Amino acid sequence: EGNYAEALQNYYEAMRLEIDPYDRSYILYNIGLIHTSNGEHTKALEYYFRALERNPLLPQAFNNMAVICHYVRLSPL
Repeated sequence: EGNYAEALQNYYEAMRLEIDPYDRSYILYNIGLIHTSNGEHTKALEYYFRALERNPLLPQAFNNMAVICHYVRLSPL
């Protein structure tokens, strides 16, 4: 079991410091992973979407969004 709150703070700090859109996409993706792990599906989808805005070729984000939509029986975005 990890310390998700501390990890989130570290990722938010990384977002503040990182300027490269490609690198920021992976930070946003990882924030989405934490929200997914915490069962915060709406927040997770938001961060996966933001990651894809910066890096449209991030298949992991597409996959995780589909899994969440299937899990909560939402229509695809």
